[in-house]
This record gives sequence, C-alpha cells and structure tokens, in this order.
Amino acid sequence: MKYSYLSFGFLVGLVGACVLFSFFGPDASSGSDVLRLKVAHSQPVNHPIHAGIENFAERLALYSGGTMELTIFPNGQLGSETQTLEQMQTGSLALAKVGGATLGSFIPVAKVFSLPYLFDDSEHYWSVLNGPIGRDLLNELSAVLPGQASGFRGLTYYDAGSRNFYAKKPILSPADLTGLKIRVMNDPVAIDTMKALGASPTPIAWGELYTALQQGVVDGAENNPPSFVSSRHFEVCKEFSFDHHSRIPDVLMVSEKTWNALTEEQQGWMAQAAADSSEFQRQAWADGVEAALAKMEAEGVQVHEVDLAPFQKATESVRARYASDQLRGYLERIQAAK
Repeated sequence: MKYSYLSFGFLVGLVGACVLFSFFGPDASSGSDVLRLKVAHSQPVNHPIHAGIENFAERLALYSGGTMELTIFPNGQLGSETQTLEQMQTGSLALAKVGGATLGSFIPVAKVFSLPYLFDDSEHYWSVLNGPIGRDLLNELSAVLPGQASGFRGLTYYDAGSRNFYAKKPILSPADLTGLKIRVMNDPVAIDTMKALGASPTPIAWGELYTALQQGVVDGAENNPPSFVSSRHFEVCKEFSFDHHSRIPDVLMVSEKTWNALTEEQQGWMAQAAADSSEFQRQAWADGVEAALAKMEAEGVQVHEVDLAPFQKATESVRARYASDQLRGYLERIQAAK
C-alpha cells in the first residue's frame, strides 16, 4: 500500500510538471527561478521600436530583481504581426508589438486608430493615448466583442508617428493624388481613405514595395520618415509631403494566458516596465525622426508641409462611415478632447 501511495504521488507530480511545461512550452522556463519569456516585433534592430522593447526588457529585469527575462525576436523572425497575435492567443508566444491597423482586423473597436485625421497633432494624440480614453481602448483589446475574449491584452502604446505621402511628384493637395496608385496597408480604413482622396489604393507587402516603386507598379506610398529612410525608398521617391493623414500607434501586447500565469506582483512589474518603456521609446522615436529628416535632406528629398484642410474635408465620409456603435463613442470622445 505504501508503494502504491508513493507511485500515485509520483505520477501526480509528473502529470503536473507536464501540464506546466506544455503551457509555457518553448516560450518560457523557470530554471534557476528565472521566468524567461519571448517578445516579438517586425522592425529591424536599429528601429526605435526595438530600442523601446530593449528598454522594456531592462526595466522588467530591474523591477523583478532579475527573476523575469525577455528574449527579443526582431525582424519578424517569429512571423507577421497577424501570426504573432495568433501565437499569443494559443499561449505559445508571451508578448509582441503589433500595429494598431493589424489589431483592427481582430478587434473591431481598434479600427478607430486608423480613422483619418482623428488627431489634430502629436500633442492631441498623446494626451488621448496617455489619458482615460487611451486606457479604455487598451482594456477593450482584451475582447473581440463584449463577452468574447481576444486572447491577449494591451500593455502600452509606442509611437509610430504620422503617416504621410511620398512619390516621384509633389503631393500638395488631394487633387495631386487623382489617379495615382498609392501603396497602402491591407486595411479597410486605409483603403477607403485613399479612395476618398482620389487615389487608387494598392495593397502591397512592405518588403516588395521598393521594387514596386522602382518599376512603376505603384506611383507612391505613405509612411513615416524613419520607415521611409530605413527602407531606402528615398532612392526612388524624392518628394515627401507631411499631410499627417493618420496617427496609428503601435501597441505592446501580452498573451492572456501568459498574463494569467503571472503573480499579481509580476503583473505589476510588467505593467510598470511597459509604461517606462513607452516614455523611452517616444524619445527614441523623436530622435529617429530627426535623424531621418537629416538623411532625407542629404539625399535630396524635397519635404513639403501641406494645407491639411482639403485633406480633412475630403475624408469626412470615411470618418462618418466607420463611426458606428463603439467607434462612434470613441470618435466623439477623442474629438471632444481637443
């Protein structure tokens, strides 16, 4: 009988260990009382996003006394942003940086991030994201729809600047976009925004865009200065117009399964480290924009500041089309926060 109890106890322990290992899988281990977690993003290591996530890892190690460590996988090593969201849903990936537009494909309320001319300027943008509206939106990311969990949750926002047009000819008004094939993200809001401005939206994978611009498959694209420079699109397009048609944040996400496996203290460390890294990344982004503008000038790129009013008016129909249900409430709150 004694032997049976011992055997039973051993089997229970073995099964328990297997369950824990299968939960954390290849994503985490607690050897030497250190919890190791994976975090993924799609940017190169010289990008401000990578700097922000490195800071997140450093702050988390500091707050946890070295008991929580992050391994960073940049450059889309673990897949596209959509794939990393799916991995977080299953719990095989702990954390990832995901663009607000990508989140909109999973969570309807996140489409609010993509609405054109939602924010007046950077000050308005960050006052919203760092205030009650931004916190409410982060909380909304934990559910696809009310009562239907998404499998992940938002930790903090990272700066991705504003999106602006660049092409081989100056774009100074919506009329200059008429008939132009403009590369956009495969995002319904972005596509409708281009149509409203008179352009022909053409979704193309980011990695294929340089060749598409070079060969004339598209006439132009839209993005921020650091991405314009890091992709070397300045070699093909010498006209860059600051029209700021959208300000879509990047969001640091954590798997719900990972989060729920943490103690309350560990959750607190992670939340504080994420908040710290947001402030750090914003400064890294500002430095990156300054460096990118200097590079653009050196490469002979003409930078234009355009009158925003015609662009704002042309896209009124897009804001109206998507301002329904939850999005309407957020749109009104954001506009009231000006």
